[in-house]
Amino acid sequence: MASVIPAAGTLPWRRRDGRLEVALVHRPKYDDWSWAKGKLDPGEHPCVAAARETLEETGLVVRLGVPLPSAEYPVLDPTGGPATKQVHYWSARVTGGTGVLEHEIDEVAWVDVRTAHDRLDYARDREQLLALVRAERADELRTWPLVFVRHAKATPRGKWQGDDRRRPLDAVGRAQADTVAAVLGAYGVTRVVSSSSARCVSTVEPYAAGRGLRLRTRDVLSEEGFAESQVGAVGQVQRLLERGDPAALCSHGPVLPTLLGLLHTRVAHSLERVGVAELLHAAAEEAMHKGEVLVCHLVGRGEDARVVDVERIDT
Repeated sequence: MASVIPAAGTLPWRRRDGRLEVALVHRPKYDDWSWAKGKLDPGEHPCVAAARETLEETGLVVRLGVPLPSAEYPVLDPTGGPATKQVHYWSARVTGGTGVLEHEIDEVAWVDVRTAHDRLDYARDREQLLALVRAERADELRTWPLVFVRHAKATPRGKWQGDDRRRPLDAVGRAQADTVAAVLGAYGVTRVVSSSSARCVSTVEPYAAGRGLRLRTRDVLSEEGFAESQVGAVGQVQRLLERGDPAALCSHGPVLPTLLGLLHTRVAHSLERVGVAELLHAAAEEAMHKGEVLVCHLVGRGEDARVVDVERIDT
């Protein structure tokens, strides 16, 4: 049976003079034009690999947007045996970087979509381009992420005798927090809000500290604060929707279903969005796993904000 080689990449896009452009990369080893992509490191999540490989191949820092169709095609593994390469793709917006080429690429070309369609060397790469164009025409490409995080694994309640709000992460939870940080980085989160409970703060603190971001703690997002009143927690989500900035909110199992319910009402009612609504509903009903990250891709802000896609990422 052929082995599977997981990989990930992006379609960086921009609007220039009123037209949509995408970034293609040229690989001199194969003399081909394709998307920035590469294999996953051991234990790496595809979204993290997609952003990392784009930086390594193009010198550009990107923020992942909506997922695009994946690609599968036959290759040879390192031993020369048959394998299937499975590549996950995302749309991406450039947020920084030098653009200096460093890794197996000798040229990056920003071109309009028609030129890209003609220049791509592989038919399979056009599927992602067409999906990007469809999203742009539906006004669902210029998105921002609202990320919900359930706190990582903590010391069990039965083994903790102090104030439950001070219950710390265990060794597994601390490792999960590092993974959470990498995931939040891939989506370019710039605002971090957390329950004031230690296990939530410690889950997102590595990311906030590493990016030099202020970590905003809120008692209303704790289990105890939520039990007293749901109004404050709901208000935190509403404020994030008003701002429309890439944001992450970390809270608890009993709190998150209510907050996800607010996003469920923002999903467009169409056949294309049935799966999105079902995914949000399942995350609320089944409860997110400890350390799980749920990324809601939104367009618009405030009352006009609507969810166009959702991703669930286990750490």
